[in-house]
Amino acid sequence: MSPSGKPEIGRRRSIARSRLFAVEALEIEFSNGEQRTFERLTSNGQGAGAVMIVAMPDPDHVLLIQEYAAGIEEYALTLPKGVIDPGEDIVTAANRELREECGYGARVIEPLIELTLAPNYMTHRIHVVMATQLYEERLPGDEPEPLIVEKHAIEDIEALLTRGDFHEGRAIAALFIARDRLRERQASPDPMFW
Repeated sequence: MSPSGKPEIGRRRSIARSRLFAVEALEIEFSNGEQRTFERLTSNGQGAGAVMIVAMPDPDHVLLIQEYAAGIEEYALTLPKGVIDPGEDIVTAANRELREECGYGARVIEPLIELTLAPNYMTHRIHVVMATQLYEERLPGDEPEPLIVEKHAIEDIEALLTRGDFHEGRAIAALFIARDRLRERQASPDPMFW
């Protein structure tokens, strides 16, 4: 066992690789002497992770996008998101993705939380931010087709959950976290926020 109390990772080896992903095998020894080989999906050259943006055009609404989700082979309603490019920080990446996917920039971007998707099997992490004081500005993006942007009330997440196309766990968690943060602010408002 390692001094940190975590299981000790011995050998690492690459099993498979694609343009976007790699599968890695880890030889792990636990504190009780048990040894296992775990496989995990890693991001190929995307070590900085990704950003997901809760974009607020006003204090009551959030922007969502409709995009094709190839993994489930259908269109999904979700928050704008994307990879943090080399040399970018979280805020810069979030503002770029927001301009590419929604046609808005943000004067204020506040980090909220970092989420994982399936930490037992994936190294992927996504940084959730809240973007406010939006202004119109579009950048060309890498989407294969124009994205549909929808505006929804942040206080009505439950109505979104009844839709058949709103089911991405990270987006659902991000909206609840942002809504709670907004409720905290309403208790002691900061006039500079909006």
